[in-house]
Amino acid sequence: MTRGLVAAAALTLCVSPLSSQDSVAARTDYTAAAARFGAYITHEMKDKDLAAVSIVLVDKDSMVWARGFGHANPHDSIAATARTIFRVGSVSKLFTDMALMRLVERGALDLDAPITQALPDFHPANPYGGTITLRQLMTHHSGLVREPPTGSYFDSTAPPLADVVASLNRTALVYQPGSRYKYSNGALQVVGLALERAAGEPFPRYMHDSVLVPLGMTRSAFFEPGPELAPDVATAFMWASDGYRFVAPTFRRNAPSGTLYTSVLDLGKFLTALFADSNPVIGRATLERMWVPQFADSGATEGNGLGFFVSRFDGHRRVGHDGAIYGFATTLGALPDDRLGVVVVTTLDGANSVTDRIADAALRAMLAVREGKPIPEPPETSALPAGAARVAAGHYVKSGQSSPTLELLERQNELYLARNGSVVPARVRASGDTLTFDDVLTYGGSIRLFPDHVVTGSDTFARAVETPPPAAPAAWRRLFGEYGWGYETLFVYERRGALHALIEWGEDDALTRVSDSVFAFPPSSMYVGERVTFLGTRRGAATAAVAGAVTFPRRAIGPAGGGQLKVQPVRPVAELLALAQTERPPAESGSFRASDLVDLATLDPTIRFDIRYATTNNFLGSVFYSTAHAFLQRPAAEAMLRAHHELRALGYGLLIHDGYRPWYVSKTFWDATPLAQRWMVANPAHGSRHNRGCAVDLTIYDLRTGKPLDMGGTYDEATERSYPDYPVTTDLQRWRRELLRRVMEAEGFTRNFDEWWHFDYKDWRAYPILNQAFADLGR
Repeated sequence: MTRGLVAAAALTLCVSPLSSQDSVAARTDYTAAAARFGAYITHEMKDKDLAAVSIVLVDKDSMVWARGFGHANPHDSIAATARTIFRVGSVSKLFTDMALMRLVERGALDLDAPITQALPDFHPANPYGGTITLRQLMTHHSGLVREPPTGSYFDSTAPPLADVVASLNRTALVYQPGSRYKYSNGALQVVGLALERAAGEPFPRYMHDSVLVPLGMTRSAFFEPGPELAPDVATAFMWASDGYRFVAPTFRRNAPSGTLYTSVLDLGKFLTALFADSNPVIGRATLERMWVPQFADSGATEGNGLGFFVSRFDGHRRVGHDGAIYGFATTLGALPDDRLGVVVVTTLDGANSVTDRIADAALRAMLAVREGKPIPEPPETSALPAGAARVAAGHYVKSGQSSPTLELLERQNELYLARNGSVVPARVRASGDTLTFDDVLTYGGSIRLFPDHVVTGSDTFARAVETPPPAAPAAWRRLFGEYGWGYETLFVYERRGALHALIEWGEDDALTRVSDSVFAFPPSSMYVGERVTFLGTRRGAATAAVAGAVTFPRRAIGPAGGGQLKVQPVRPVAELLALAQTERPPAESGSFRASDLVDLATLDPTIRFDIRYATTNNFLGSVFYSTAHAFLQRPAAEAMLRAHHELRALGYGLLIHDGYRPWYVSKTFWDATPLAQRWMVANPAHGSRHNRGCAVDLTIYDLRTGKPLDMGGTYDEATERSYPDYPVTTDLQRWRRELLRRVMEAEGFTRNFDEWWHFDYKDWRAYPILNQAFADLGR
C-alpha cells in the first residue's frame, strides 16, 4: 500500500457520523429572500438542465438559509439537500493555503524563502533566473505549467503526492517567477507537499485534524469521502458542445489543489469562521493577510490574495474562489467587511457562470435585507419569440471586412452565436426588451438583430453568403482527431482556417503554428504560455498530443476501418425478422391522415440511392427490405424534392439511405440489438417517425463526380461523430453539414438531435404507424 493510500485509509476512520440536518429553514428576516431565490434557482435549473443545486447563506455567525434543489442522484430520485456531498474543485485551495498559513504562523515555513528550503529536490527547468517561493505558488505567480505531467487533472491513477511534484522536474517554467499571473494546479500540489513535509504527517490527515475538525466540518474529507460520506455524494454530469452528456467520472485524485468533498452546511461553517473575531485555524491578522492582493500596486483592492481571489462587489470588498471538477461547479463568495457569505454548488461540469450568477444575486439580496431595502430581482432571461432564431440564423462578417465572422445558429428553436466558427457558441436570450447571452458558460453582453446585420457590443456584422471554404491544409490532416480519454478528451480540428484545440470540454483555443508539429496556445487560454506538441507525425497521423506537460494519446473514432458500423445481433436476424412479422404495432388513438407513400425514385432522376437495409451493408449485416427503394409521405417527399432542387443549383444532389421503415423492421432492430447498444434504435413500443413515413436519412453527393461528399462521419455509425455539431470536422465538412441542414429545414424538416443525416418532417404526428412491407407497397 502506498503512502497516499495509507493516509486516505487513516482519514476514513476519523469522519464523524452523518448529521440528520437536511436543511436550514430561512431565518425570519430572510424568508422573502429565500422564497424568491427558491423560484430563481428552480428557473435556472430548468433552463440549464441542472440536476441538483445546493445553497447556503451566512450572515455573521449564522447560517440563515441552506437547502438543496433537484436530485443528488436522478437515477434513484434521491433528493439534493444541504447535507449532500459535492466535490468542490479549486475551492479546496482555500483550505490548503489556510493550512499552510497555519504553519507560517508557527515559523515552520517562510512564504518568501526559496521553495527548495522546504523541498530540496524540487527543480523544474528555469531559463529565466530567480527562485520560486510559497507566496508565488499560492498566488499563481510561480511560472509553473498549469498541470503536472503526473497526477494532472486528467490523470485517473491517483499517484502519490511526492511523485506528482517530482514530475514537475521534467517541465520548464513558462514565465519568470513573480513576473506575471499564470494559474497552475501544479503549484498547489507543490504547496501541499511542502505543507506535508513541514507538518511531518500525510496531507489528508493534517487537513482533517488541523483544519476541518477545528472548523467543525465533520462531513468533509480530502482525497476521497470514505464509507460514511460516500452514499451522500451527488452524481454529476459532463457535457460536450455538440449536446453529448454522460455521468462524470469519480476516480480518486491525490490533489491538494482540488479534492475536497464537502456539503454546503460544512462550507457554511467555513464562512462563519472567516467572519469570526477568532478563527480556529489561523489568527485574524493572518487571515487578513490572505485577503491582500499580492504582486499588485500598493493599495490595490483587486487581485490574487494568498489563496483567495480579491475583488470589489457593488462597492464592497469580496473574497472567495470558484471550483470546477468533473461535473461539479462551485462558487464561494464572502463580503468580509459586511460578514455576509454564500456558497452555491451544482452538478453540471463547468457551470460556474450559473453558480456565480446565483451567488451574486444572493449577496445583493442579503445586502438589501441588511439595509432594509427591497430585494433586487434576480437576472432571469427568456426564450426569443417563436421563429426568431430561424429568421436570424446565418453567416455574418465584420462590416467592410472578410473577417472576423459570426455564425448565428438555430438549434432546437434556440439561437446561438459562434465567433469565428467556435464550437462553443453562446446562447442568445431575451432580457426584458434587450437581448443578451445566457447559458452554462456565458452570461451578459448585448446583441441586436436586424434583417441584414447584427450588432454585438460596438461591432457590426453584415449578413453574407458563406461560400464553400477551401480544403484544410494537407499538413493538418494528420493532426485532426480526438486525443485522451472518454471522460476528458482533447479535440483538434479546423475552424476558419486556423487549427483549434478544444480542451476540458469548454476551452476552445485557436492555436498558433510554431512548427509543423508544435503549436502555441493563445494569450486568452487557460494554458497561456504553453504549447501543443504532436508526436509520431513523421509516420503518418499523430499518435499523441502533448498539451502543456500532459500527454493525450490518440483515440480511435468511428467504425473500424472507416466503414459501416457492425453490431453482433443477440439472435439470428432471420428468426427475429420472421417473428416480428407475426406481431402487430402498438395501438394508437385519434384520427390520422390517410397514408400516401411516394417512391422517391419517381421524383427526379438526379436523386441517388444507397439503401443499406436492402443489402447486408448495415449495422446488423442482414437484408431487411425486399427492394432497394425509399418512400415518404407525399408532403414530405415534395418538400425533400424542393431541397434537392436547391442543392442541384449549387452542383450537388441528395443521396438517400432510408425513408419509410415498416414497423416489423424496427421491432427486429430492437430485438436483435444488445441491451447496451439499444440507444441506437427506436423503441417499437412507441413506433418511430420512419414507421410513419416522415423521416428520411440522407446525405449530399457531387453531381459532377457522382460521389458522396465527406461529411466528417459516415452514415449510421452511431458514434459521437454522428452528433450534428461534433467538433472534429474541417471547415469544409462543417459547411457541408450546415448546407444540408439549411436546405432541409427550410422545407419543414428538423434534423435529429444526434444524427446529422436524419431529418423528420414537421407533420409526422399526423400519420399512423405503418407496417406494410415494401413488396406490398410495390403492388
